[in-house]
Amino acid sequence: MTNETAQLNTWRNVDGPGHECPTDDEVIGLLKRTPVLYGSYQGLNEEWKRRFLDFCEEKRTLPLTYDPFFKRIFHPDIHPDRLSLFISSILGMKVRVVRVLPNEDSVLGGDTLLIMDLLGELEDGSLINVEIQKQGYAFPAERISCYSSDLVMRQYARVKGEKGGAFTYRDIKSVYVIVIFEKSTGGFHKTGDAYVHHGKVKFDTGLEMRFLQEYFLIALDVFRKIPYPKKRSEQTAWLSLLTADNPEEAERLAGEYPEYSWIREIFEETAMLRQKPEEVLGMFSEALKILDRNTVTYMIEELKKELEETKEEAEGAKEKAKEAETEAQKAKTEAQKATAEAQRAKAGMEEKDAEIAELKRQLEYYKKG
Repeated sequence: MTNETAQLNTWRNVDGPGHECPTDDEVIGLLKRTPVLYGSYQGLNEEWKRRFLDFCEEKRTLPLTYDPFFKRIFHPDIHPDRLSLFISSILGMKVRVVRVLPNEDSVLGGDTLLIMDLLGELEDGSLINVEIQKQGYAFPAERISCYSSDLVMRQYARVKGEKGGAFTYRDIKSVYVIVIFEKSTGGFHKTGDAYVHHGKVKFDTGLEMRFLQEYFLIALDVFRKIPYPKKRSEQTAWLSLLTADNPEEAERLAGEYPEYSWIREIFEETAMLRQKPEEVLGMFSEALKILDRNTVTYMIEELKKELEETKEEAEGAKEKAKEAETEAQKAKTEAQKATAEAQRAKAGMEEKDAEIAELKRQLEYYKKG
């Protein structure tokens, strides 16, 4: 440990009573003594700089919904029971995550505003994908369907390869997609106080068949709005953990759920990270990198969508122009017809006038004779 890091560790004397939290200037001053740390800090955007400083000054907790922080707290290799307990509370049944799988072999690309992504295998061979999205509109039903199908096909390829000729489709286990939205779309706010939505294939005739895919969509913003006290359960304890934003909320939460010792353990563990600025800055940098990359991906998708919409609008305008041109041509033809008829009528009137004048002349002649 360097002298500078030792100095940074003095930000919070865990064992000492009445310690004082550092100020912005003190934190930044200590960072400047270690160029590598200060460089990492300077690489953050303004929002994340503020978030890092607030964490160091004990004003805010770590943003656990972002990938590096979530995996630091829940990774099975570090904490074998936490992820299993969390997923069990969402699925409503006891499961055990045996390992986390790599995502590199996915056929899907472009995660949009994805801020956490974890793929795990359960004890019975089932696969589970936990996604946390910053914006609900960036993760529509079509994308959720593709993620679920991707899990099925990955499992199919692996199991068929292992079993060879002995393979049957009954060997494929369930796949679960859990999508947690920090900010959900309007539809989630039209379902009362419901914040966890469970879906699977169901026939309107009552026909019973087991399909592989199940979906759990969780709106954290809806959960936050539920009036206190919430319906107490291990699930609400976990979701409260994810939405806690400051040490006061963390302390209150630990007091509300004394039966779940992991709550206090997690918050104490994250608080101890104030003594490891290198690790925390690394996690903030990684979280920002993921967010920036996926924001760019999302913007590209949105620009493509806007381009398609512009093309459709242009085609529509072109079609309307053709219709207008056709109508104008019809109107011009009708006008020409009307003009010709008017001219014929005028000629007829002039001819009648001439006949009348001739008859009048003849009548005058006969009167004189």
